[in-house]
Amino acid sequence: MPATTAPTALLECFAAVAPGLEALALADARAVGLPAQLAVGGGGISWTGDLRLLILANATLRIASRVVVRLAAFEARSFAELERHARRVPWARVVGANARVRFRVTCKKSKLYHSDAVAQRMADALVRALPGVRAEGSSVGEDEPDDGDDAQLVVVRLLRDHCTVSADSSGALLHRRGYRQATAKAPLRETLAAALLAASEWDGRSPLVDPLCGSGTILIEGALIADRIAPNQSRRFAMERWPNVPSSMLDEVRSKLVGEKLRASGHIGGSDRDAGAIASALANAERAGVADRVELVVQALSAAAFPGSTTGWVVTNPPYGVRVGDAHGVRDLWAQLGHVLRARAPGWRLAILSPDVALERELRIPLQCVTRTTNGGIPIRIMTGEVPR
Repeated sequence: MPATTAPTALLECFAAVAPGLEALALADARAVGLPAQLAVGGGGISWTGDLRLLILANATLRIASRVVVRLAAFEARSFAELERHARRVPWARVVGANARVRFRVTCKKSKLYHSDAVAQRMADALVRALPGVRAEGSSVGEDEPDDGDDAQLVVVRLLRDHCTVSADSSGALLHRRGYRQATAKAPLRETLAAALLAASEWDGRSPLVDPLCGSGTILIEGALIADRIAPNQSRRFAMERWPNVPSSMLDEVRSKLVGEKLRASGHIGGSDRDAGAIASALANAERAGVADRVELVVQALSAAAFPGSTTGWVVTNPPYGVRVGDAHGVRDLWAQLGHVLRARAPGWRLAILSPDVALERELRIPLQCVTRTTNGGIPIRIMTGEVPR
C-alpha cells in the first residue's frame, strides 16, 4: 500500500503571487496567522505547516493566486533519470482512486526542454504507481481555465536540470472568490484589488472611497477586510479531494472563520457614471455578503463625494487608455480626478494603479511607487500619496 499523508504531517507549502506583490503577500500571510518562519522567493512565499494551516491559507490569503504543496525535488538530466525519480514521488498523498490528473510543466535552462514529453513521463509513472488513475500526458498552459475542473493539477518545474513536483491545493485560482459574476469593462482581479488596499495602508475603519468603481471589486475587497471576512471561506478547494483530508477539519476551520466576522465602522462607498457598472457592483456585493456595507451610486466623477469632515482613503483603478484613440480622453479623466481630489479631499490618502508617469503628472498630487506588477498583461505601478491640503 502506498503511504498517505496523516493529518498531522508537515507539508512544504508555497503560495504563488503576481510579480512585485511578494512583500504585500508576506504581510498578508502573517496577518492571517501563517507561521512566523515564512520565506519569500521564487515568485511567492513558502512555509512548513500541517493540513490545518494549508486549509487556512487557501481560505484566508487575499493576494496569493494559488497554494501548492511540494511532493518531490530531484536532479533530472535525462528522461531515464526523470522516470526513475517520478516513480518515487508520493502520488498517493494527493491523488485518490480513479482520480484524473493534469500536469503543468515548465522547462528552463535544462537538458529536458520539451514540456509535453516531460508530462508524458510523469503521467506514465503516476499510472504505474496508482492503477486506475487517469493522467493526461500533455502539459496544460498557464492560461487554461481551472473552473469546474475536478482534475488534480500537478505543477512540474525544471530549472537548470533541477526538477520540483508540486500538487495544487487550491483548484480554481484564488482570485475567483465566487462573487464577481457580473463585471464591467476591464475588470480588476480580486487579488490585485486586495494588494492595492494593502499598499494603501488603509486602516479598515476610516472612510474608503472609489470614485471610478466599475464593478466594485476594490470596495468589496475593502468590506471583506474591514469585517474580517475570509475571502474564500465558502469556496471548495482541490485539497478537499485528497486522501486522508478529514472533512471535519475543513468544517472546523470554516466555522472558526465565520465566527471571527465582525461589523466594522467606517464608510465604504463609490460611484461610477456607468449605470450598468453600478448594477454589476451591487450584484457582486450581494453575492459577497457585503451589500449592506457598500454604498454605490450612479454618479459622474465631477460629482464624487468624500463623506465626513475627517480624512480617509481614495483607492482606485482609473482607465488606462490602451486602445488607439483613447489617450486624450484618458489624460483628461486623470486630470479631472486630480482636480476633484484636490478640491474635495485634501489630506486624504490616495492609492492608485498607474501604467504611465505622464498620467500620474496629470493628477498634480505627489506620489511614490510602492511596487511594480501587471494588470491584464499591462505593466503598472502601485502608487500612493497624500492629496495636498
